[in-house]
Amino acid sequence: MKDKVIVVTGGAAGIGRATALALAREGAKVIVSDVDDLGGRDTVRLIREEGGEAQFIRADVSKESDVADLFRQVKDMYGGLDGAFNNAGIVGEASPLADIAEEVWDRIQAVNAKGVFLCMKYEIPLLIERGGGAIVNNASVAGLVGMAGSGAYVASKHAVIGLTKTAALDYVKSNIRVNAVCPGVVRTNMVEKFVGSNPEVEAQLMAMQPIGRMGKPEEIANAVVWLLSDKASFVTGHALAVDGGFTA
Repeated sequence: MKDKVIVVTGGAAGIGRATALALAREGAKVIVSDVDDLGGRDTVRLIREEGGEAQFIRADVSKESDVADLFRQVKDMYGGLDGAFNNAGIVGEASPLADIAEEVWDRIQAVNAKGVFLCMKYEIPLLIERGGGAIVNNASVAGLVGMAGSGAYVASKHAVIGLTKTAALDYVKSNIRVNAVCPGVVRTNMVEKFVGSNPEVEAQLMAMQPIGRMGKPEEIANAVVWLLSDKASFVTGHALAVDGGFTA
């Protein structure tokens, strides 16, 4: 990954932050993007403290103007792009399908599905200019199976996998690989907020995964770095479950 220019959306915390740090340790020049300015800049600080190179650019992936400006700045800074981890996403509150408010549905689709579409829309031309590259989209085990009470989120993550496979086929001849990671339950701030202080909920989440624990953000990051690297040169259009055996 040395000197490769890589964008990480949703890089202010959790899996995004862990991946940004992992990429920088491999020598990549990392552009961290998020709506959380403080968290995003803190990720950049952590990278620089380790001697890595990183910049922060604020962007809301649900807004085309923000995404277009993000990649315009990336090109201005580095002259191009070599890869991206489209990680930004939200969960929303759990509720049965008929109880989902339209505005909740629209917001989840806007960030999780439309956001991935918009990012790839602006990443792909830059990758073509470079002669190729790699994209990894963050889906979820919820993109592989259904989950009661999570209709909007499940639909959005199935959409991410569909977009991943389609983009992989559209641009394979342009030397662009597009894959997705499908994490199981990972101990992040987003999951901690969902669990709250309820040990029963935490135990249920851990029991869902045969490995008997939650994943670590760094474990997902390792999979993303591999998929972005030349070591995964024959892998495209794949949704990689990193889930402690959940989908098995």
